[in-house]
Formats: sequence, structure tokens, C-alpha cells
Amino acid sequence: MAVSQSANILDGARIAAEIQAEVAVEVQRLAAQGIRPGLAAVLVGSVPASQIYVRSKVQTCEQLGIFSELITPPATVTTEEMLALVAQLNAREDIDGILIQTPLPSQVDKKLLDEAVLPEKDVDGFHPINAGRLQAGQPALVPCTPAGVIEILKRSHLPIAGQNAVVVGRSDIVGKPAAMLLLHENATVTLCHSKTRDLARHTREAEILVAAIGRPGFITPEMVRPGATIIDVGINRITERSEFDRFFAGNAKREAAFASKGSVIVGDVHPKAFELAGAYTPVPGGVGKLTIAMLMANTVRAAKLRRAIAG
Repeated sequence: MAVSQSANILDGARIAAEIQAEVAVEVQRLAAQGIRPGLAAVLVGSVPASQIYVRSKVQTCEQLGIFSELITPPATVTTEEMLALVAQLNAREDIDGILIQTPLPSQVDKKLLDEAVLPEKDVDGFHPINAGRLQAGQPALVPCTPAGVIEILKRSHLPIAGQNAVVVGRSDIVGKPAAMLLLHENATVTLCHSKTRDLARHTREAEILVAAIGRPGFITPEMVRPGATIIDVGINRITERSEFDRFFAGNAKREAAFASKGSVIVGDVHPKAFELAGAYTPVPGGVGKLTIAMLMANTVRAAKLRRAIAG
């Protein structure tokens, strides 16, 4: 299978930078009215990957002029203690957005926390009220990653209206809201999952294919319609040599990375499948870059919605 010379690589870093620049302008406009958007990031315990990710969010807040506060309860924290913390943050006027980083310790009930955050401060878009507003097409805070998927398509001037869009993965965080957002943009949407019969029959019909099932290289070339736009949401770390060879045999750049780090990242789409695409998001460097940018946009949106500021 020859590598497509016309495939458009969708640059998530560039689009994220565009969005963050727009957010910085909005922050300045709010500052002229005496308003500074505020984000509280709650990081439980000491999971290294989560620490890096949350600190990146806090640093981005500082760069854009958003107030941020990092709160670090111990790994032994209880659901009751977390609910009390959320109640305190709900009551604070200087906090517009509340982010609770996952994964959480097993003794903490995440669903209770998602419901405890005020919908107007729910910058992750996980509250049932925000999910309901999204379904109804009402103004809502939308989960960051699906929102990023739509921004990539729009800012890359790729058509959505009238397109056959297939979303593989039905999580509340990515799959379901991505399908709903595509539907609101007038795509014809099929939502598939691990129990879908003859999945490839559906994916081969996709003009827009969103892979969000959380399985490395799950979407193979045989499942892709030539010329399709592929949005790969997956981020999977490969540490086994056999798995590496399955995806990246002969790739000198990836080989060097694997040799030095002992791991590489692969998405939910097999790299060979991208050779059929008309446009695609790379992993890394695609959708993942948008998540923090959309979190910043949601924080500013929350600040405006809470104060009934238009725009």
C-alpha cells in the first residue's frame, strides 16, 4: 500500500495555539471589566502522568492570564472529603471552573463528584445537566476533547454538514458527546462500539471517522474508506517489542524513540490506515494538543456565562 501523497496532516499544535491566542484576547477583554477567569485544578495523590498533565494546565492558565489554583488532596482522601472540597469551590466567586483530574483512587466515587460540581463551573462538561443541554442543543459547557475534534475539522476547512460520520467508542467523555456535536453540525452520524456487529461495514462508509475506543491500532486499513478524514483520539503507550513491531516495523524515527524511552505512543488507528486518508490527525500531535486549549476556552466561557456576558 503506497503512502498517500495528498493526505492532509491536521496539525493539532497549530490549531491549539490559535485557540489559546483567542482565549488570551478574551481574558484581556474581561480584565478591562475587572474580571479574571479562575480555574481550580484538583489533583489527588501522586500519579506522575497526572502531575505532569495538571501542571501543564496550570502553566497554560498563567500564560493566558487565567487565575489558577492547584489543590492536592492525599491519595487517602475519601469521597466525603472530596465532596466537601467541591462544595467550597462551588461557593468561591473567584473560581469559574473546577477540574478534577482522573484517575481517582478507587475509594472515591467519581460520579458523585461529577454531579456535585455546579453545572456552570463544570469545565469538563461531565455534569448530567450539561450532557442534557448538549443533547438538546442548548448552550452548555462541552467536554474538551470532543470540542477539540470539531475545532480541528472546522479550522481545517473540512466539510461536516451532510457527511457520513462514524464514531467508534461510546464513552460519556468522548464518544457520545463527539457524536452529538457532529449531529449538531448536520453530519449523518453512526455511533459504534465494541459490540457492533460487522464494525468494518460501518467504518468503510465513513467520510469522517472518529476513533475513540481506547485500543491501540484498533482501526486497520481494511476498515477505512479511501479519502476519509480520520480523527484519532486514542493515546496508547506501547512497551512490548512485539506490539511495537506490529505498528512501527521499519520506522527508524519510532525505533530510535522506542530504544531510548522503552515506549512509544500509538493511537486507536493503525498507522498503515492513515495511508488511505484524505486528512488525518497524527498521534502524538493531533487531538491531544486541543484538550488543554479547549479547557482554557471553557474556563473563559464559564466566567462569561456565570456573569451573563454575551459572546
